[in-house]
Amino acid sequence: MTDHTALLARQDADFSAFARTLTHDEWQRPSLCTGWTNQDVLAHVVLGLRLPLPRLLAAMGSHRGSFDSANEDLSRRHSHRHTPHELLNAFDQARARPHGIGRLLPTPLMLGDHTVHHLDISLALDRPARISPEVANAVLKVETTIPNPFIPARARARGLTLRTTDTNWHRPGDQNLDVTGVAEHLISVLAGRRHALPRLTGNGTTTLRARL
Repeated sequence: MTDHTALLARQDADFSAFARTLTHDEWQRPSLCTGWTNQDVLAHVVLGLRLPLPRLLAAMGSHRGSFDSANEDLSRRHSHRHTPHELLNAFDQARARPHGIGRLLPTPLMLGDHTVHHLDISLALDRPARISPEVANAVLKVETTIPNPFIPARARARGLTLRTTDTNWHRPGDQNLDVTGVAEHLISVLAGRRHALPRLTGNGTTTLRARL
């Protein structure tokens, strides 16, 4: 049985170590999240671990009930109010004891969320993320088996034969719709990011592209 709590702790520690190597200029560069800098992504992850639910609901009320609009507004505001160093310290503190909405998201989905956002930054900077194989395989299983109201990765993967070239992970499907690539690229594309799509191979890439 997969210990998602232990894997999340490992992934968060790896992300923190990676993030602390970024320069001020790199934090201000665009991430794979459209319209967001890398610092905005970090702020979003921090808020996901500590934002009180009433504050989120109030923000949604100000944005006609839209979670996406409220999330974007809150994340950018939080990003503008803090330095990357402050945000990283807050992340390290909150990941040890999440509260607010950070306690509502199931651990497997939290693992996927944090890994995808790690890749949103590292792939945009063309820097190695060094996601552990155990984490990568667990995230791919989560993406392809657990419904996610925010990221429809399972629907994108439906019917495809998926295979990684670096972690020996495999998901059977239609043999004529195969998609192969490095685990980090496959995770990112299934999460809806097109950046790594050209690095995937196989007959199923056309179908996957159409589902993004």
